[in-house]
Amino acid sequence: MNTVLSTELKGLKLLGRGKVRDIYDMGDKMLIVTTDRISAFDVIMPNGIPNKGKILTELSLFWFEKTKHIIKNHLITADVNEMPEECRQYADILEGRTMLVHKCKPYPVECVARGYITGSGWKDYLATGEICGIKLPAGLKESERFPETLFTPASKAELGEHDENISFEQMKQKVGAETAQKLRDYTVKIYETARDLALEKGIIIADTKFEFGELNGEIILIDEILTPDSSRFWSKADYAAGQPQQGMDKQYVRNYLETLDWGKKAPGPVLPDEIVKGTEAIYRKIADILKS
Repeated sequence: MNTVLSTELKGLKLLGRGKVRDIYDMGDKMLIVTTDRISAFDVIMPNGIPNKGKILTELSLFWFEKTKHIIKNHLITADVNEMPEECRQYADILEGRTMLVHKCKPYPVECVARGYITGSGWKDYLATGEICGIKLPAGLKESERFPETLFTPASKAELGEHDENISFEQMKQKVGAETAQKLRDYTVKIYETARDLALEKGIIIADTKFEFGELNGEIILIDEILTPDSSRFWSKADYAAGQPQQGMDKQYVRNYLETLDWGKKAPGPVLPDEIVKGTEAIYRKIADILKS
């Protein structure tokens, strides 16, 4: 299997490695290389998913195009031939998995939009009747659609640490009240636009997360957008409230890992071939459906 787990691009300055992306400094720009690494429960697995980085890039480019009327994004080009000379020499590695983007100041929050009650939100609701401090109606069923989109921010954690849900009031303290309001409005607008487009293709986007940055005093959309790493996708045809849904996203890997006794700490377990192939197939399928 041809997987890219890490890149070493000599002549380029490595800024850092995230759970999935290697980022190189290009002056006032950055080169984002999406590898085939996969993480779950904030732990990077030892082996990757073939072509995953290309699929994530492909989907991000698709959604950046579909949402650019709402908000500008950080993309300059994903065509290696349009990138600086020092990048083009690595075309065989970079092709299909790389974006040259504007360097900006990222906001220290993840902006989460929830359209359906699932995952940790469902567990919180059962325990407290709330999600991230937001009081919800009694009697909601698992996987049920919310009357309106919930915005639940999280603080961004260091690599290997867990992101932590915060209240909107806490978010205001981090970024300022006016910026917090704008980030919330953008998050809901982008999510609902994508949700409606996906529904036409038979896909439910249950929830997703976005990241934003500031460029020349303006808020822009950064990182990835609406991928199976950052979102929960369900089949509309198979959807039924009152039970967990079969995900078309990273939940497939999480479900497997939940069957193991590994403590959810690094190092993560090696994923068996069956899970690796199954994950690649799910990621490829959701991309093909959404882009159809």
